[in-house]
Amino acid sequence: MRAAICEKLGSVAVTETASPVPGPGQVLVTVEAAGVNYVDALFVQGRYQIKPPLPFVPGSEVAGTLPSGERVLAMCGLGGFATEVAVPAASAVPIPDELDFPRAATFTQSYCTALFALRDRAALRPGESVLVLGAGGGVGLAAVQIAKAMGARVLAAASTDGKQQAARDAGADDAIGTADVKTAARAWSDGGVDVVYDPVGGALADPALRSLRERGRYVVIGFASGDIPSLPLNQVLLRNRAIVGVDWGAWAMANPEAQRALLDELLAMVAKGDLTPVPPRTAPLASVAEVLDDLLNRRVVGKVALLP
Repeated sequence: MRAAICEKLGSVAVTETASPVPGPGQVLVTVEAAGVNYVDALFVQGRYQIKPPLPFVPGSEVAGTLPSGERVLAMCGLGGFATEVAVPAASAVPIPDELDFPRAATFTQSYCTALFALRDRAALRPGESVLVLGAGGGVGLAAVQIAKAMGARVLAAASTDGKQQAARDAGADDAIGTADVKTAARAWSDGGVDVVYDPVGGALADPALRSLRERGRYVVIGFASGDIPSLPLNQVLLRNRAIVGVDWGAWAMANPEAQRALLDELLAMVAKGDLTPVPPRTAPLASVAEVLDDLLNRRVVGKVALLP
């Protein structure tokens, strides 16, 4: 089979290698599309807290077919950037007809994170307002759609006109740039938003925290900017605000039955037309290094799927 292999940190190349042999309780998936996430780029750079031994095949999300021909999506941890991958049978989830392979391969991480964060961690209620940072990326666009499906008003913040328009197209009520987030969000929400959804961190964190109204919740998703912010705790004390941490991945691994229920709920929303995931940009497997570099440098609007 063909696979994108990281043999030394900082580089990845496509080569021929042996096909995986499914072990007990595993199934072989012929990969039709592999979702590319920011964490995949961190793995290759050696900048993630988990450091797999070299060599390894990155890629944690795939969609493809079983030997029976059934269409499935799966989270595989590593090994997804290949033409074949072996996954636990329980991880292979049937894909509804409404999802093609590229959208199925870029669905699980972003949409599960968004629903877990907004409903289970932030307790978002209908009619509340949400400021989504990094709204032009895959994680941000998923948050926009989930917040709207939950009955919230959504203000999207993104760094370029193109990313802002992508957020509007995904359902955001309005979009702003990143120059003065606090002032713009307060004006839009008549005094402050109820929830901030932050996968970016860095310099945007402080003004976003200050944009919260009374009893507002600041939801920490990640640090795509590369900088982990230090937040002024007096701004948390003021107006009885709260900071809420979200580690969907660890929760999902520790609670597989609850995670499967969460994913099934989301796929049912897709089947009913309550969610329409944004089609990702697609690229051949041979472009993996370029795609990872684009992600690291925040040049990607939405998500990317590799087509092995």
